[in-house]
Amino acid sequence: MEPELFDQLLHLASTEVSTTKAKLPGNLRPRAATITTTFELKPNADLGTDGIKSHVLGLFLGESMTAPPCNHPQPTQIILFLKNLWECIGSDKAAFLEETHITHLHELGHHFGFDEYDLQKRYLN
Repeated sequence: MEPELFDQLLHLASTEVSTTKAKLPGNLRPRAATITTTFELKPNADLGTDGIKSHVLGLFLGESMTAPPCNHPQPTQIILFLKNLWECIGSDKAAFLEETHITHLHELGHHFGFDEYDLQKRYLN
């Protein structure tokens, strides 16, 4: 992927993530604000050895709010894979924004302890 395209996708995805967080219901917004979202091209080799598929769009790392507290060695975060998102939707900016929104909500859902049905019912309709 050309650096210019990555920079453009990074800007678009960052803006979409901020917009998505701002539109969450008031009780979830402060919790979502504490989660860092990072952006990478694709999953790295270490994630691959952990069983993460190379075509995954996003990844939640950390503790769910519904899980008992533990000493998780890694901070809670969401990773969005820009090249995978871009290629998944056929290189269309509007579709990229929509898929970024959906993927980010999906990963936030893991943090909030929502299953797919809860997430769909609450935020994707």
